[in-house]
Amino acid sequence: MKQKTKLTIFKPDTNTNLKLQLFSSTISAGFPSPAEDYVENELDLNKMMIDHPAATFFVKVKGDSMLNAAINDGDILVVDRAKNMKKNSIVIAFLDGEFTVKRIIKERNGTFLQPENPKYKPIKVTSEMDFKVWGIVTYVIKNLSSF
Repeated sequence: MKQKTKLTIFKPDTNTNLKLQLFSSTISAGFPSPAEDYVENELDLNKMMIDHPAATFFVKVKGDSMLNAAINDGDILVVDRAKNMKKNSIVIAFLDGEFTVKRIIKERNGTFLQPENPKYKPIKVTSEMDFKVWGIVTYVIKNLSSF
C-alpha cells in the first residue's frame, strides 16, 4: 500500500510576541485539584518551541502513516533543520522528489524510514534514491476539539 502522507510547509513568524499566562500550579490528569488564582510567569510559545528561528518551519501533515507516533492528519509539526538527528528521531525526509514524515532507523543493513502505522512497510533508503533528511520534528501541535 502506498504511503499517504503529504506535507505543507510554512515559515513561522518569530517576530510576534505571543506571551500567554503560565500558571504555577500543575494540572492533574487524574483527580481535579483546586485552581490557583494567580499567574507565576508568562510563556512565549515561540521561545518555548523554536530554538533556531532561521532554521525552523511549521509543517502541516496530510495522511495517516504516523498515527502510532501521535501524528495525525491535520497536525502541525515544528521542524528544526539545525538540530542533529538522534537515534530513532522523527524526521522530515526528502525522498525521490517528495517530502515525508517518518522515524529514521539506522541499522547494520541500512537506513530505513519507518512509518508508525502497521498498514505501511518501512522504506529502505538505497544509494539510487534521491534522499536527504530535511529536518527534525521537535513538537506536534494538534487540535483536540476535532477528536
